[in-house]
Amino acid sequence: MTDSNFASLAVVVVNFGSAALLEENLQPLSRSAPGLHVVVVDNFTDVAEQARVAVIAEREGWQHVLSPTNRGFGGGMNLGVARAQESGRTHFLLLNPDAAIPTDQVARLLEAVTLHPLTLVSPRILRPDGTVWFDGSDLYLEDGRVRATRKRGDDPGIRVTPWLSGACLLISDDLWRRVGGFSDDYFLYWEDVELSHRVLLAGGEVTVCADAYATHAQGGTQGAGQHSAGQAKSYSYYYYNVRNRLVYAARNLTDDDRRRWRRRSVPAAWEVISRGGRRQLLSSLQPLLAAARGLRDGLAYRPVPASTPTPAPTRTT
Repeated sequence: MTDSNFASLAVVVVNFGSAALLEENLQPLSRSAPGLHVVVVDNFTDVAEQARVAVIAEREGWQHVLSPTNRGFGGGMNLGVARAQESGRTHFLLLNPDAAIPTDQVARLLEAVTLHPLTLVSPRILRPDGTVWFDGSDLYLEDGRVRATRKRGDDPGIRVTPWLSGACLLISDDLWRRVGGFSDDYFLYWEDVELSHRVLLAGGEVTVCADAYATHAQGGTQGAGQHSAGQAKSYSYYYYNVRNRLVYAARNLTDDDRRRWRRRSVPAAWEVISRGGRRQLLSSLQPLLAAARGLRDGLAYRPVPASTPTPAPTRTT
C-alpha cells in the first residue's frame, strides 16, 4: 500500500497542554504524507495553549477543534472522529500526542484494517530506547489485573480478555459505528479497555500488528496513561485508574465477577499507588487521597441508564 491510498484515512489526535508534542511527533507524519487528513482536538487548558494549537494547525493544514472544556480522552476522540466522518474519511488512526509513527508503518496498519474491516489494530509500541512498551495486553476477569499478553503462560487456565492501548489504534468507520466510539464515563484511563471489549462483543477482533511499530515517549502527556515504573504520577492518574477499574466492572461484568473486583478494591488501589514508588508518600499524601476518592466514586458508580451486564469475552490459556 502506498501513501496515495491515505485518501480514506484521518489521523485524530487529542491535545491537552502538549502543543510542543504536536510539532515533535505529528508534524513529521503529516509532512511525509501530503494530503493526509489530520484532526486535532484541543481539550481546553488555557487560551494561550489553544492559540498555539490553532497556529500550528493552520500552518500545517490540519483541521482543528478548540473545545471550550476538557472532554477527557474518549470525549475528545469521539469529537475528532465525528469531524473526520464529516469530511468523508472511513478509516481513523487514533494517536496520542506523545506517540510517533512513520508513514510506512501507518500504511501497514491501514492495509490490515482494509483487509479485515471489523478488526481494531495496534502496532507494537516501543519506548525511545527500542524496548517494548506495548505489544498486547490482557484484562484478568477474576480480579481486574492487567498484564502483557506475552505473560499468559504464567497463569494457565485463567480467564482473560485482550485489549489494546489507546496510544495508537487504527479502526474502520464501520467498526467505529458498531461499537459507538469511546464511552464518556471514564474521562481518562480504561476507556481503551472498554472499547476493545465492545469490539469483541460486536463480533470484531483486537489485534496487534507485529509488523508495524510506533514509538511512545512515556509520560509525555497526561493523556498517555502510562508512565515509568517507580516515577511519581499525577493526582488524575491515581484517581481515574482506581475509579475506572470499578466503573468498567459496573458496566461490563457479571454479578459474580463484579463482586470479586469490588472485594479486591483496596489492594488494587494500593497497586496503582505503588506504580509511583513509595518514596513519593514521604513528601505528599496526594496519592493516597486521590486513590481514596477514586475508591469512593468507583464503588458508588452506577451505569446510567441502567443496563444488564454482559459477560466479557474470554480467552482461556
